[in-house]
Amino acid sequence: MERAILAIDQGTTGSTCLVINEHTQVVGRAYSEFRQHYPQPGWVEHDADEIWDVTLKVARQAIEATGGVDVVGIGITNQRETVVVWDRATGVPVGRAIVWQDRRTADICRSLKAAGKEDWVRARTGLVLDPYFSGTKLTWMLQHDRALRARAEAGELAAGTIDCWLIWKLTGGRVHATDPTNASRTLLYNIESLDWDDEMCELLEVPKPLLPAVMPSSGVFGETDPQLFGRTLPVAGVAGDQQAALFGQGCVEPGQAKNTYGTGAFLLLNTGQERVASKHGLLTTVACGERGEAAYALEGSIFIAGAAVQWLRDELKIITRADETAEIAGSVPDNAGVYFVPAFVGLGAPHWDPEARGMLVGLTRGSTRAHMVRAALESMAYSTHDVLQAMINDSGVHASELTVDGGASQNDWLMQFQADVLDLPVLRPKMVECTAAGAAALAGIGVGVWQDASQYVAVREEPVRFDPSMSKDERERLIGGWKRAVHAAIQWARATQATPA
Repeated sequence: MERAILAIDQGTTGSTCLVINEHTQVVGRAYSEFRQHYPQPGWVEHDADEIWDVTLKVARQAIEATGGVDVVGIGITNQRETVVVWDRATGVPVGRAIVWQDRRTADICRSLKAAGKEDWVRARTGLVLDPYFSGTKLTWMLQHDRALRARAEAGELAAGTIDCWLIWKLTGGRVHATDPTNASRTLLYNIESLDWDDEMCELLEVPKPLLPAVMPSSGVFGETDPQLFGRTLPVAGVAGDQQAALFGQGCVEPGQAKNTYGTGAFLLLNTGQERVASKHGLLTTVACGERGEAAYALEGSIFIAGAAVQWLRDELKIITRADETAEIAGSVPDNAGVYFVPAFVGLGAPHWDPEARGMLVGLTRGSTRAHMVRAALESMAYSTHDVLQAMINDSGVHASELTVDGGASQNDWLMQFQADVLDLPVLRPKMVECTAAGAAALAGIGVGVWQDASQYVAVREEPVRFDPSMSKDERERLIGGWKRAVHAAIQWARATQATPA
């Protein structure tokens, strides 16, 4: 019977479980959503018990759907920064999980910035002071229920990101652990020493007895309760979703990069053992090396990617389906000078202007629907170019290629344009569920199915490759036009602010 790994991909709106065999083929699959809770404006919560119930259900369904393989391990990847606190004795959460999208700790972050702590925090954690990260969520919980603080200091409570919660539940409460990639997203973890940081815990008023052990991303964390799957299974691989996707793409060497095109886009560049401090507002985060050991990466977020296509479909109604954009964009020979800056919620890295707003420029009487669609697709490629260039400038590490996944990566026209704009090959794997693939690879290495990432990548199907074919002059002309458009979007916001009421 062929060996396989159960990959748990626990996301923000649902849990997906894939069973991936030793040939990297998906032989079982299941998915289920769970409820989102919005108790106040800016607050986002999850029921941790519901997440567990849903995840266990789809894990069993995925295994059943295989028709019979030898599942030899479990890998977990998860929505990062969402945090849960629970009672060690009963395993019952003390309240709902606070989700990464939640903004309730904005005042805490502002106070720390005003106290001049931002550069100090970035030097230790690689992160910025923002409600996005887990640490201030724990601060808030302990400040708003003083009884919890005494229990946390006494070691009666456990806390962790969603991977940690699932490990606890899978092992019947025997293992309280996380991995370095998730720990590095908490504001409590020193990414140089690779351990919880005493001074960060003190700054955020988080008792260390609350925190989990940090174990390597690949290796056995513990054994499952035999009642869950009829026998014990080792939990043998864990990584946060974006780092798991980086590993699943085989980006384990310095200079290898991946971009996930979703509603927004996440671009990560592996910098190996070099911890790069960004000068362009990028995050320094822990990733995985060849065998799942800790390595470093730069991470940049593009706020709007696929959401631009959704806007064309849902608000402007100039397309009916996202998958028709490739044909429409290709129906015109060029962009005719039309650029779209999708700054609906400001600009992220490397511009970092929250006041910038979306802008469509270069319109003439001859501009058509096709030019607008093409401009929206091009904006994803230009934004990716900006972030990757910032990463190269920060690190001195030159990207050799870009691997891609996510919904918009299925657009062949966009991927070819992305290769042309970057002047780099773009590689798209046949299985684009790279987050789950990364969790499976880490677990498979942990239990000996594969020796390392290279062996995992070697047995998967060859990716689709897009090689650059654009001339240097054309590339520079297009990028120059994009930079003018971004400058206009930024200046529009400043001019608006300066205009008297």
